[in-house]
Amino acid sequence: MTDAPHKPVMLKEVIDALAPKDGGVYVDATFGAGGYSRAILAAADCTVYGFDRDPTAIARAAEWAKEFAGRLFLINRPFAEMREALAEEGVETVDGVVFDLGVSSMQLDEGARGFSFRYDGPLSMRMDGGNPDAADVIARADAQDLAAIFRRYGEEKRANAIARAILREREKAPIETTGRLAEIVEKATPGAARLKIHPATRVFQALRIFVNDELGQLIAGLRAAERLLRPAGRLVVVAFHSLEDRIVKRFLTGRSAARPAGSRHLPPEEAPPASFQLLYPRALEASAAETEDNPRARSAKLRAGIRTDAPPPPDGDDLGAPKEINLSFMDGGVKK
Repeated sequence: MTDAPHKPVMLKEVIDALAPKDGGVYVDATFGAGGYSRAILAAADCTVYGFDRDPTAIARAAEWAKEFAGRLFLINRPFAEMREALAEEGVETVDGVVFDLGVSSMQLDEGARGFSFRYDGPLSMRMDGGNPDAADVIARADAQDLAAIFRRYGEEKRANAIARAILREREKAPIETTGRLAEIVEKATPGAARLKIHPATRVFQALRIFVNDELGQLIAGLRAAERLLRPAGRLVVVAFHSLEDRIVKRFLTGRSAARPAGSRHLPPEEAPPASFQLLYPRALEASAAETEDNPRARSAKLRAGIRTDAPPPPDGDDLGAPKEINLSFMDGGVKK
C-alpha cells in the first residue's frame, strides 16, 4: 500500500476500531487515495463503498480498483449523501463507516487546486472543482463577512485586520492566486517571520472549510452514518482540527451513555436511549513513531463508537458547529 501518494493516518488504529469482518459492508466516506479502503479489503472478505466528491480521486483509483472488482465500488458524491447513494445501489444498512476528515495531501500538493500557499496557483479550494470558490468569496464578501469566516472557521485572532487588508488590495487588482492572498495575509500580520506556522495557514483553512461547507457536510454525514449502521456496526472518525473534533466528540458523547449530565438546578429530563456505545473513553492519538514519519498525523484524533439497537434521536442539535454565515452570492452554489 506504500505506492499511494497519500499516507493514511493512524491506519492500524482505524482498522482495529472498525474490525472488518467477512461478509461485511463498509463505507469509506472520504476515499481519497484509497488507503483505508485497501486496508479494509485486505483485512476481511468484505465489500467497501468509497465516497469522494473530488472526481480526480475517483478517476485516479479506476485502474487499481479493478483488483477488487465486485468488492470495491466508487461513488463520486459527497459523504453527506451516502444514504441516498447507497439506497440507489440497493444497500440499506452497513457494518461500518470510516471518515478521514479535512483535505488530502494529494489536494495540497497540486498547485492548480488552490488549497495551499506552498504552490502558487488559482485560488479555488473547491473539492469538487465547482463554483463559487475561494476566489469568489475573496472578491465579493465584505470585510465583516470575511472576518467572520476567518474567525469562525480558522480561529484567526487577526481576522479583522486581515479582512481590511484584503479589501484594500482587491481595489488595486483582483486577488486570484494563492500566492497573492498569502502575501497579503503575511503583510497584515506583525511579526509574521517569528511565527511557528505561516500566517496564512488559518485563513486558508477557513476559506477551504467555508467554500466546501465541510462542517455542515460533517454533521449530515455523521447523521447519515448513524442511520445506516446496523446494531453492533462501527463508526470511526479521524479529525485534524478542533472544529471537526468538537463536532465528532459532541455527536458521539451526546448519543452514548457518556452524555453529560443536565443541570442540577433544572428538572431532570428523560434522555433518549443511547444510539452509540463509545469504543474508547477519549480520543486516540497517533504514536510518536508515526508522527515522526508523517507530520500530518501530529494533530490527528481518532474517535469511535459502536451502534446500539436504539433509534437515532431527532435532528436538531448543531453539534457545536460555528454559527452559519450567509452570503447572498453563494446562493448559486454552496450555502453556508
